[in-house]
Amino acid sequence: VPAIAGALVLAFTYRRFKLTGLVYALILFHCIVLMVGGHYTYAEVPFFDGLFGDARNNYDKLGHFTQGFVPALIAREIFIRNHVVPNRYWRNFLIVCFCLAFSGFYELIEWGVALASGEDAVAFLGTQGYVWDTQSDMGYALIGAILALVLLGGWHDRHLRGLK
Repeated sequence: VPAIAGALVLAFTYRRFKLTGLVYALILFHCIVLMVGGHYTYAEVPFFDGLFGDARNNYDKLGHFTQGFVPALIAREIFIRNHVVPNRYWRNFLIVCFCLAFSGFYELIEWGVALASGEDAVAFLGTQGYVWDTQSDMGYALIGAILALVLLGGWHDRHLRGLK
């Protein structure tokens, strides 16, 4: 559902506000991560079982990392192109805050769906018995947002210059 909603938003805004190729590629990658997780469920994606030496499947951590990484570049592009926050330090701070807020909002949606689904809540949440799952999900989104800004900021600037 999030991938389809994102595709609809991109389709409706494409003529008015085309994004850079870099951001479209990252959005596609994020959609693939979401669809693979939806296909297998996040707790059962092959290859991710015990990836970090523990008993859980860590694919959801990739999903939450991506949930910070990709929106950070989307927000960065919107902020820069619309001259929302000209100071790059404040802009980066607000982008990271946005990504954390988005991650927190997503966790609240997961909680609401889990409450509504009753006995299927554990399967839906994919916590796999990990008591700090929500906090670590948000932590991975935070790391993803910061790394996106640090690692891809210059590359993204070159893509933005190419739009003009």
